[in-house]
Amino acid sequence: MIEELLREQAPQVLAALVRRYGDFDACEDAVQEALLAASLQWPGEGVPANPRGWLITVASRRRIEVLRNEAARTRREEAVAVAPDPEPASSVDDSLTLLMLCCHPALTSQSQVALTLRAVGGLTTGEIARAFLVPEATIGQRISRAKAKLQGARFAMPPAAEQPERLAAVLHVLYLIFNEGYTASSGTSLHRVELSTEAIRLTRQLRVQLPAEGEVAGLLALMLLTDARRPARTTADGALVPLPEQDRTLWDAKAIAEGTELITATLQAAPVGLYQLQAAIAAVHDSSARAEDTDWREILMLYELLESTAPGPMVTLNRIVAVAMVHGPAAGLALLDDVDAALQEHHRLAAVRAHLLELSGDEVAARQAYELAARLTQSLPEQRYLQARASKLAVDPS
Repeated sequence: MIEELLREQAPQVLAALVRRYGDFDACEDAVQEALLAASLQWPGEGVPANPRGWLITVASRRRIEVLRNEAARTRREEAVAVAPDPEPASSVDDSLTLLMLCCHPALTSQSQVALTLRAVGGLTTGEIARAFLVPEATIGQRISRAKAKLQGARFAMPPAAEQPERLAAVLHVLYLIFNEGYTASSGTSLHRVELSTEAIRLTRQLRVQLPAEGEVAGLLALMLLTDARRPARTTADGALVPLPEQDRTLWDAKAIAEGTELITATLQAAPVGLYQLQAAIAAVHDSSARAEDTDWREILMLYELLESTAPGPMVTLNRIVAVAMVHGPAAGLALLDDVDAALQEHHRLAAVRAHLLELSGDEVAARQAYELAARLTQSLPEQRYLQARASKLAVDPS
């Protein structure tokens, strides 16, 4: 409970400090110290009535202490030393301003995403590394370099002319945060609801500010249509339930209606983009009362359009699944070897191969592929699901 509260408050506390003092790097260090102090004190002393105000006050004091110890900043120290105590917590949510700052054009796109996931999304360095399929040390270096480059950057929403430049990175970040919440890359739970909820909240805010941007609406629709299935994705004990076996009466009909209406209107009014196409695919799944009613031909057509619009190994893998559902598992298996090398160590490639092998009747090979997929994932619910599928199949007689 306290961990969730700290994750929720962290970006807003950081935004308050950066707005007050500037110097993103030092402020983030101060916020981390305040979060650590809260995690040690609150379990025993109780959560304060105004947790955000408490965190801002403690972080501000840490920041002032650092300033006082920096001889080269004497003048600034004097100005801060005579300043009144930190102001009460602002009711203004600066999360979007912080989001835009983390997507500053001085940073590489990879650093923008990594920093935003850390500062706004609250993901650990390890979680970000798994989302990017790169070593954890690489992400740590990106974050350090990004914070150093933001020293002195103005904390304010960028001018309107610069906002589209940052929008692609912002949307990518929000999508990664959502995905980490919808399917956690590690741990005992399949979902991290606080992350997907936060991603949806921030995307709603972004849409309010940029109502004409079709990709913002597309991303929000995609999140709603995907998150709507969450109640049926796990059993009461947390076990994973694959899409074809889900009880669709448990899906969130209100979210499906909102997402469907949003993507239908957006596709008619804005240029088609990556997120709109994915939302359209999600809408096809959500409109099917039974798994066997799914219009896989329409989904395949949408994936072909998506691959030509925004090619990538995961898009190709999903298109291959659609090919298999339309033309048979042999057609899908014949295409799997062409998937980008970036997915060779990803559990989803092995899982797709296992599923198609099972559909084709090759139980021995399917079992081996399921076992490989289980070894590659760090998510315990996914491991258990893949191992259970493997255990039902024939063993190699040799």
